[in-house]
Amino acid sequence: MQKRPKILVVGSLVMDLIVSTNKFPNAGETVLGNSFRTAPGGKGANQAVQAARLGADVTMVGKIGQDAFGKSLIDSCNKSGIHTEFIAVDTDISSAVGNVQLEVGENETRNRIIVVSGANMAITPDDVAFLKDTVSRYDLVILQLEIPMEINEIVAKYAFDKGVPVMLNSAPSAPLSDHLLSCLTYISPNEHEAADLTGVHIRKDGKTVNQGDVSEAVGKLLAKGVKNVIITLGSAGAVVANPEGSVYAPCVDVVEVKDPTAAGDSFVGAFSTAVCVGLNHKQALDFANYTAALTVSQMGAQPSLPELEAVIGLMRSQHYNGFEFSLLDVLKTAGRSE
Repeated sequence: MQKRPKILVVGSLVMDLIVSTNKFPNAGETVLGNSFRTAPGGKGANQAVQAARLGADVTMVGKIGQDAFGKSLIDSCNKSGIHTEFIAVDTDISSAVGNVQLEVGENETRNRIIVVSGANMAITPDDVAFLKDTVSRYDLVILQLEIPMEINEIVAKYAFDKGVPVMLNSAPSAPLSDHLLSCLTYISPNEHEAADLTGVHIRKDGKTVNQGDVSEAVGKLLAKGVKNVIITLGSAGAVVANPEGSVYAPCVDVVEVKDPTAAGDSFVGAFSTAVCVGLNHKQALDFANYTAALTVSQMGAQPSLPELEAVIGLMRSQHYNGFEFSLLDVLKTAGRSE
């Protein structure tokens, strides 16, 4: 019987401080908010939690402060079954926090997020040196850009040298070296991050995307040595492309959007899990889109990330038949794999 996929996530942990309001304030303006709450987040932790809730065997590497937020961030990972023994504690720097503002309108909810990186940016090469000899234990490595770029470069090279696939969610947007790009099996920017990386603005009209723009952006990234390019396109869905061609998957527009926070992280965690269990790229895109749809239908980052059965339930309700759900049975295996 196939074993549950083992996924390594090296990345950020952030405590989100969430305020909702009917109107974003202008410069110098004060507005009244509707609600305030905290929720564990951070791109790295979100992607780790999503993969774990879908059934993958996940290990997280990162750094927190010696404070109450740090404890809460660890607790959230533990509750999702993530291996947390490699999350270090920095006694001099606070845990990262994210100021999340939600503007709740009649037909749309928008967000603005400011992250204070704290301990996330205190990860050192020594903190990840052990991975040089142990990264081969994993089926896939997931990285993002909320930790020092040097750490992503090091970990990606460790994985590349051992033949372990690497997924880089290139967010928040930042310049990437040719060396890092050449180590990637997957890169997953959204349309805006893709434009920053390639200089190609991807034009859209509602759910219709200019395929020429997509092809040009993809081509520039493939030319840098990336094996597969995934671009999320909002209401126009998502595309995954490589030198052999491309496949599109439409947006799953069947839920009421309550909070778009963590939708991209949900997508990445789900796509990574799907390809690890053997789904092809089109099937993995579909699975990731359904997972992200459930995420935006709930409030908060990690609290909104769905379990496997909820995703399958939504797919069944929409009469999805792109693959047999029995292919996901390996994710239902109880307990952690050895």
